[in-house]
Amino acid sequence: MERGSSGLRRFFREVAKFGAVGGAGVLVNLGVFNLVRHWTDLQVVRASVIATIVAIVFNYIGFRYFAYRDRDKSGRTREMTLFLLFSAVGLVIENGVLYTATYGFGWDTPLQSNIFKFVGIGVATLFRFWSYRTWVFRALPSARKPDQVDAATEGSRAAQRVP
Repeated sequence: MERGSSGLRRFFREVAKFGAVGGAGVLVNLGVFNLVRHWTDLQVVRASVIATIVAIVFNYIGFRYFAYRDRDKSGRTREMTLFLLFSAVGLVIENGVLYTATYGFGWDTPLQSNIFKFVGIGVATLFRFWSYRTWVFRALPSARKPDQVDAATEGSRAAQRVP
């Protein structure tokens, strides 16, 4: 099989796993947000920050033990630190969108809050996907470089053709 299509297949599998965990995280995030809004008198952005933190914990467990379970596990302290750092940036992005809609434009009905919470989650998700796969859950180095694998494969094919 071609290296390019194999790498592309792995990438799409990674995106699907990230999406499954992230989709469940969105449900947790929006569910907690609406519960906090319904049962407390907290302001919209404070309720959103609480929901985002709950979703961050949920997502870490899902990413570490499902989406990126095959990734390097040797530096857990580093991994957790980077995950929390990038998650905090995502929290600011996500809640910055909600803050701007609520206090900048006055869009603060429950429907509007949910729409802009969702938009904020979407924008932050793009950042999180890039940062988690690049910095947090790094791939393990392969035993051989792709060029070495190709050379070894070609050498064994040549040996098989010799009478």
